Amino acid sequence: MHFPLLDETDVKIRPIEKGGSDRKFYRIRCSAHQTLILVKYNLEREENRHYVKIAKFLDVHGIRVPKIYFHDEAEGLIWIEDLGEQDLYGYRHESWLVRRAFYESALDEIIKLHSLPESVCVEMKDHLPAEFNAALYRWEQRYFFNNCLGRYFTVSESKRKELAALPGLREIAKRLASLPRVLVHRDFQSQNIIIQNRQAKLIDFQGMRPGLAEYDLASLLFDPYVDLSGAERSELISYYRQKQTDNGRTIDQQLDNTLQLGAMQRLMQALGAYGFLGLVRGHEHFLRYVPRAMRSLRDIVAKIEDLKPLASLLADLS
Repeated sequence: MHFPLLDETDVKIRPIEKGGSDRKFYRIRCSAHQTLILVKYNLEREENRHYVKIAKFLDVHGIRVPKIYFHDEAEGLIWIEDLGEQDLYGYRHESWLVRRAFYESALDEIIKLHSLPESVCVEMKDHLPAEFNAALYRWEQRYFFNNCLGRYFTVSESKRKELAALPGLREIAKRLASLPRVLVHRDFQSQNIIIQNRQAKLIDFQGMRPGLAEYDLASLLFDPYVDLSGAERSELISYYRQKQTDNGRTIDQQLDNTLQLGAMQRLMQALGAYGFLGLVRGHEHFLRYVPRAMRSLRDIVAKIEDLKPLASLLADLS
């Protein structure tokens, strides 16, 4: 109905099995050289309803995302541009020389998002989830304690409650919430970055909201799906700093410290998600990433003076 020029006799439909989203994705092959993606989303989940608005907003502001062809709100269907199947994760075994260019391209896109002025961002206010505040950071911490330490590692409820109540965790949430916010992707990791014609393009951005640029940066640099070395991380942090400076944005000297705290939060959120998706939703493939994420979290928490009891537990579990 909506694409009358397509030859319906030659259409092939294949489900895309990826991630833990409640949305369903299909690759529609219309001919040997023409494909598109069909997204079927849950009408009851508010976040899904705003995907198209966010996609068009990002496109207008020069951030590379899939084009929207058609949106059927009544049915919860979106036809979007097919960017291909090659994500940044798929290059994880390539040399750093190859991967670095793709990571830098991804950082170029996220810097565009982080650099949007507040006067522009305000127009999206009604289409975004709740901003990152102390309550959301605390929720991420509890999500980790309940679904990772509880479900996956079977740490007792009393021990989890004791650790979750550490004043240091509450202070970190308050400190991060006090810092200036920009628009963030919220799930800026290798499987949500498609490489097309050697350029990075962003997908899965419906969780975009006001938050810390360092949270997005941490999501990419401490991505449990990919094993980045310390030297590789340092190169990418330097690249991010320089690009922001070139754009006239002053980078606070506290970036490294905020990045570490943002990484702690992001890893807690990811580990909580792996436990929930793997053990509650039955997507067991997520559980394979728990060890790498735990190693990163252990290394970060070990450097935070106020979290020694948690560091001790993580050391024992690792």
